[in-house]
Amino acid sequence: MTAQKRDEPVGVIGGLGPAATVHFLARVVQLTDAHRDQDHVDLIVWQHGSIPDRTAFLLGRGESPGPVLVADAVALERAGARFVAIPCNTAVVWIEEMRAAVSIEVLDTVAESVDAARAAVPGLRRLGVLATDGTLLAGTYAAAAGAAGLELVVPDEEAQREVMSIIYEGVKAGMPVPRSRFDAAVEHLRGRGAEAVVLGCTELSVLHEELGVDDPSIVDSIDALARRVVRRAGAPLRAS
Repeated sequence: MTAQKRDEPVGVIGGLGPAATVHFLARVVQLTDAHRDQDHVDLIVWQHGSIPDRTAFLLGRGESPGPVLVADAVALERAGARFVAIPCNTAVVWIEEMRAAVSIEVLDTVAESVDAARAAVPGLRRLGVLATDGTLLAGTYAAAAGAAGLELVVPDEEAQREVMSIIYEGVKAGMPVPRSRFDAAVEHLRGRGAEAVVLGCTELSVLHEELGVDDPSIVDSIDALARRVVRRAGAPLRAS
């Protein structure tokens, strides 16, 4: 097992929300069934905090992060990474450009999250998602849900403004977010028919951990990606 992992170092493009990157790395460690240092997953981390804001670009403001993401994937491949993980849902918009530039696998955080929701709620038909305006506008979750035969449920305009406030004015700004605001966003989607809710922004994953939310129908995109990374690297998952 250890030999296989040494042949499968993971390239991680971080900095797309520094708190989310730190949380992702911690979850990879926590989810690995390791009994000694050598049992852990090998990681090559490129913490690139200056990558242009993904949502701002998709909303018509600022520079495209696409060329930077592509360059980062190429750099990680050259550094020896056997596959790439990106703990950012919005960055999936540029995944095909990254895949075209490298010969290694680039994991799809959105697809992994949708798969995790289907596993968490057998017979799932309607999937809710809390995400940035950019992610929703890009349609990555709509496409992944449609490919899985699911109907996607998203917030109405007022609730989406609150989600963006939680992400940008709360978690990204390092400000506390009360549990009541998180619960209200989830319940809004459930009221619209969602049978499971994906936290489709890694800042919401950070909040999920901070608040100690324990509900299997709320699917954490960072956990979904971290679990896939551990398995893909050839390490065993810790029993939950």
